[in-house]
Amino acid sequence: METPRSPRSRRPRRILAALAALLLPIGASGAAAGPAHADVPPDPQGWNLVWSDDFEGQAGSLPDSDDWIVDTGTSYPGGPANWGTGEVQTYTDNPENLGLDGQGNLRITPRRDASGQWTSARIETRRADFKPADGNTLRIEGRIHLPEITGEAALGYWPAFWALGSPYRGDYWNWPAVGEFDIMENVNGLNRAWGVLHCGVTPGGPCNETQGLGASRACPDSSCQSGYHTYRFEWDRSGSTSELRWYVDGQQYHSVTEEQIGASAWNDMTSHAGYFILLNVAMGGAFPDGVQGSATPTAATQPGASMLVDYVAVWESASGGGDDGGGDDGGGDDGGGGGVDARSTIQGEDYQAQSGTALETTSDTGGGQNVARIANGDWLRFDGVDFGSTAAHQFKARVASGAAAGVSGLVEVRLDSPTAAPVASFAVANTGGWQSWRTVPANMSAVTGTHTVYLTFSSGQPADFVNLNWFTFSTS
Repeated sequence: METPRSPRSRRPRRILAALAALLLPIGASGAAAGPAHADVPPDPQGWNLVWSDDFEGQAGSLPDSDDWIVDTGTSYPGGPANWGTGEVQTYTDNPENLGLDGQGNLRITPRRDASGQWTSARIETRRADFKPADGNTLRIEGRIHLPEITGEAALGYWPAFWALGSPYRGDYWNWPAVGEFDIMENVNGLNRAWGVLHCGVTPGGPCNETQGLGASRACPDSSCQSGYHTYRFEWDRSGSTSELRWYVDGQQYHSVTEEQIGASAWNDMTSHAGYFILLNVAMGGAFPDGVQGSATPTAATQPGASMLVDYVAVWESASGGGDDGGGDDGGGDDGGGGGVDARSTIQGEDYQAQSGTALETTSDTGGGQNVARIANGDWLRFDGVDFGSTAAHQFKARVASGAAAGVSGLVEVRLDSPTAAPVASFAVANTGGWQSWRTVPANMSAVTGTHTVYLTFSSGQPADFVNLNWFTFSTS
């Protein structure tokens, strides 16, 4: 079945007690910060346009019915209830929820009536054959302004731009084998974009369902809620092994290869006719509930904040990806393309990819965020960590733990692969609380040069056992 499209659904989570302090001031306006350009951009070099919609039309009109299907109700006919995710809204084709804004944008707006019932909108392309030819690369891209709302007022908001395998239509119970590409998901007004692959079987399987294989990052330059950002997904069949890639504003932050999930699951999700594209704003459900640590939306959640979509376009390239069409795939900060001095203070939240963790506001010196809810099997990836020509021999990390008695685990450093032998590690147990911080040193095998650094976490117990604020390396 179509289950939570969420890297946060696998185990109970602690409530993010200081969530409001993490966010920008609360606002419930759907107005865009800056204009939408309303035109699909010219074909990037090496790419050919397959399909697009720039949402031109009269204000209040529905998107073109030749291109889009409007989903209504609380499920597909005969499909899982609440769209399989636990979301609480009813989808409608009411112009209050769905329509063009007359300025070249699609507007999706959640509403709440006097009885407390939520409505919103969800659309999907009629075409369900988006798939690259053998040897080519497919690129699905949208320029989107997320609902301009944060803090408690945003709890339960779940905007998404995604794609489902075509065999899902008419069956509705063959998920996740048919494949799901979450090009962009966002919850609870957080300044973070998630990209996730769902595949195989549930629970577990090669895509770790129902969690999926995901990563997230902050939006570059401005928050996801305060301006338009371009979210892109690529399906690359040009090499000896196929690869999926996720980008925000031209900066790659996640990838999955065929080798990672195996030939059988890959074939199941790629051998059919292709994919259809969806846009929606859900309210509540497993993902926002899991991140918040309690049910959403709440009485404090404010209706009326719109997701604005400037365009959606699909290109195909026969050159293994063509020009990126803007942005530096290897650059950026705060979860961007990596590149950092190993002897600097590396913030935990600045990972390029992760599995199983979450972010929360920290009370540690310097403020900001820490990585939380870390348990056995979780990991963080940091690209381009430069150790230089003088060997580093020590690893230090700032950690805290409120784990129960008898619960402990290892924090390990691995280079270039999450399964490589650790070059450093230390054990951690309860430090006096999840915000009781201490700096723990560990000796390390000599390391020089530039590496992808994986922090991996192992424990003999399933419970969360550590939070991480920052780490660094030193010569001695």
